[in-house]
This record gives sequence, C-alpha cells and structure tokens, in this order.
Amino acid sequence: MSCEHLICAACSGPVVEGRCPVCREGRAKVHHHGITGLPPVVIALAVLLVAALLALKHVSGY
Repeated sequence: MSCEHLICAACSGPVVEGRCPVCREGRAKVHHHGITGLPPVVIALAVLLVAALLALKHVSGY
C-alpha cells in the first residue's frame, strides 16, 4: 500500500508530504519503518529463537 494518493482529513494536504502530525502518523502506519524494515514481531521472534538456541547449546554442553 502507498500513501502517494492519500489526502489528510486534518490539513487537506497529501499524506506523503507529512505536513501535520496526523499526516506523519498515517504515513508511519503505511510504511512501517522498523530497524530493518521488518515488523517488530518478526525481530522479536528472531531474538527469542537465538536466545533459545544459545540456552539449548549451554544446557547440552557443546
């Protein structure tokens, strides 16, 4: 989805320009710019997987 053609209800400007706080919030919801562009849930799951693997390695003694 893109915000190129969306018009802000608060300031009547293009959302892509981010003229007001409502525009900026709407643009952020559409473009989800996280650490690497991935949703935070995916990053959290990756961190949990690495932690589980390290714990398993520690317990098994490798």
